[in-house]
Amino acid sequence: MAVFKYLRQFWQSPEADQELRQRMITWRKEPVTVRVEKPMRLDRARSVGYKAKQGFVVVRQRVLRGGRMREKPAGGRRSKNTRRRLNLRKNYRQVAEERAQAKFPNLTVLNSYELSRDGKHYWFEIIFVDKEQPAIKNDRSLKGMADKKGRTQRGLTAAGRRARGLQNKGKGAEKLRPSLNARKGRGN
Repeated sequence: MAVFKYLRQFWQSPEADQELRQRMITWRKEPVTVRVEKPMRLDRARSVGYKAKQGFVVVRQRVLRGGRMREKPAGGRRSKNTRRRLNLRKNYRQVAEERAQAKFPNLTVLNSYELSRDGKHYWFEIIFVDKEQPAIKNDRSLKGMADKKGRTQRGLTAAGRRARGLQNKGKGAEKLRPSLNARKGRGN
């Protein structure tokens, strides 16, 4: 078996669960967005596009779990629907990517994956690419992707495409493309 298959098996074992619990204790005390030297789950990082070369940056992002509430109005009368829960059309991974992108505006999000979760938080590792780095400019597979701006905000990452329903194909997915908003005006 290859090395990454052993790594994948390790992360599904109880020993890995104990190790993650110990690490989460320190992660809770750290800032929300932390740049890390190398990915913790190398097998997962490699599968989503990470390469150990210049121009790749790995960030650990923490996101609060639980529902989202409507913002409270600043003043005036309180309407009946003031504090209703919002049904987010995004998944937590996409929210984590957007928040990390705001901290590192000069980098482009390549992909991300879930590291761990507890009762209060999710932790994600997000892989960024520095599009100005010569090693990235010369890489054919990354050059075109790195040129695009605002991949996270436009829902072009894997998490964004999943939230938009673009993983579905064929029967039952006719009204998902080009987008849900574009389909509203077509009368279908």
